[in-house]
Amino acid sequence: MDYNVLDLDDIPLKDLSEIDEVPPDLDIRPIGEQLGLSEMRATVWYFEPGEEIQYHAHSEQEELYFVLEGEFSLKLGRSGDTEYVDADPGTFWVAEPKVGHGHRNVSDERGVVLSIGAPPVDDPGLDPHDIDD
Repeated sequence: MDYNVLDLDDIPLKDLSEIDEVPPDLDIRPIGEQLGLSEMRATVWYFEPGEEIQYHAHSEQEELYFVLEGEFSLKLGRSGDTEYVDADPGTFWVAEPKVGHGHRNVSDERGVVLSIGAPPVDDPGLDPHDIDD
């Protein structure tokens, strides 16, 4: 693939609640899959009020996030050294491998977050409290 162009509305919405092995039960648009990305993952996540991705870490993957809609409370940092940060539309944050991160939609409206992760490996969430680093 030299290049690819898609409109977000043309990417099918996937309901993660239909996949038992994949928490959380959110809706996503797997833009990386649709664009044929091979060096990173890219996903748009949709959060109803109160929904969240719980505090977790990855062993290899670095993740970049960008708030498109909504207001979020972020929990960031290594176990025992976390901080809570507010994030509105236009806010970026990043988590290196083995660094805990999680976010919750604290607004009364739907929240939308773009996430980009690399490398594109199967890197299930780890409990940050179990990481010795």
